[in-house]
Amino acid sequence: MAFRTNSSTDGGSTPDRPSGPGGGPGSHSETPPGQAVHPVDELLPPVKLISTGLQHVAAMYAGVVAPPLIVGAGVGLSPAELALLISASLFTAGLATLLQTLGIWKIGARMPFVNGVSFAGVAPMIAIAQEHGPKDALPVIFGAVIVAGLLCFLAAPYFCKLIRFFPPVVQGTVITLIGVSLLPVAVNWARGGSPDAPGFGSVRAIGLAAFTLVAVVLCNRLLSGFWQQLSLLVGLAIGTLVAFPLGLADFGPVGEAEVFALPSPFHFGAPMFDAAAIISLCIVMVVSMTESTADMLALGRIVDREADEATLAAGLRADGLATAISPVFNGFAASAFAQNIGLVALTKIRSRFVVAAGGGILILLGLFPVLGSLVSLVPQPVLGGAGIVLFGTVAASGIRTLAEAGMESGSNTILVSVSLGVGIIPIAAPAFYDAFPEAVRTLMHSGISAGCVAAVLLNLLFHHVGARRRSPAGDTPGATAPTATPS
Repeated sequence: MAFRTNSSTDGGSTPDRPSGPGGGPGSHSETPPGQAVHPVDELLPPVKLISTGLQHVAAMYAGVVAPPLIVGAGVGLSPAELALLISASLFTAGLATLLQTLGIWKIGARMPFVNGVSFAGVAPMIAIAQEHGPKDALPVIFGAVIVAGLLCFLAAPYFCKLIRFFPPVVQGTVITLIGVSLLPVAVNWARGGSPDAPGFGSVRAIGLAAFTLVAVVLCNRLLSGFWQQLSLLVGLAIGTLVAFPLGLADFGPVGEAEVFALPSPFHFGAPMFDAAAIISLCIVMVVSMTESTADMLALGRIVDREADEATLAAGLRADGLATAISPVFNGFAASAFAQNIGLVALTKIRSRFVVAAGGGILILLGLFPVLGSLVSLVPQPVLGGAGIVLFGTVAASGIRTLAEAGMESGSNTILVSVSLGVGIIPIAAPAFYDAFPEAVRTLMHSGISAGCVAAVLLNLLFHHVGARRRSPAGDTPGATAPTATPS
């Protein structure tokens, strides 16, 4: 599947973008004649905008509600308080996505980049809850999240300079790992999502996932134009309808949900600042910044607008600001959602305003819990079937990037093979690093961050250390980033 279109027109930059990001190397072939608007900045008709935005929400909904469900259960919240925590996560994810896509000043990547609750912090937050008890757990967690968000915001202009250590061979490796790391999530969804779920791992659940997968593929093959771009949403709808007679979906949550609920600032108490908790979540934030950087680079390649230092800094500032503000409304750390990158690649709709529409829908879901309950009707097996398409598309995009990165070089082959191996370790054996210190576990538990660190270090070894002493003939195309100079 091709993600890039051929064009000789440069997209240019838009007035509201911070200086630096600018347009990508090419513009979309469907750009209206006489207009120099990059597809990322294209404003689609309202119906297409809302429907494709809803498709993004459907792809990310389970990922947004899972962390508050796990943390809330660990803290011992009542069902009503748990519902409030979920609504808060949807609301703050919407705010973070709007900030990331529309941007203000030098904040926001202004790309079709979805932000939501980071899953990386779940384990440390559960540990904090166990240490401080049900009464103080959430205030201590929220205090640590605020500090971590401020750290991310202040460190953004320095952290973004890592782009010089992300040449195409590193980008392709990390993009491939993003897809590969997410595939086990889709497989777990296909089984039912949780061992406690009715029919977990049953033939019905896996059969429903397979049916949804086939439905998405056939919709993508048989439909055309606008409906082809909605193939994922159509497949999810078909899979959900089939789930009802199978007993894998019901309307119960819709009848129990509140119609409207305003977010109550610091509902669980004023934030408390504990040094150990702050250090723990600051480490998580650095890991999230690494993953967000990799995700922005991946998305930049897919939408034909390369993410430069200014774009990365703006995107990380949005992550940091959204994370710092989120606890005010009882939310957690905000970070990139890689599954939506796969959706952009699948549909080829690159407009950031589509994702902004998805952010607006998330805010409505947070304010109107009854709407959120409608989205939650989509069973986990249905999401699993669609997720295989989404996450596999991300991995395919990474493989395509690697094909352009000069893999005839022996050093690049070693870089990719070792980095992929290190990244797959926590996927194949989740308990592999359990005996290591917490800081190591936090970094290496994610296949994306583990493989990313390995790829960057190997790129330094092969293409930066002693680079000046090497002859130009020894370098391979794509060995270093376009803006980098060996040091």
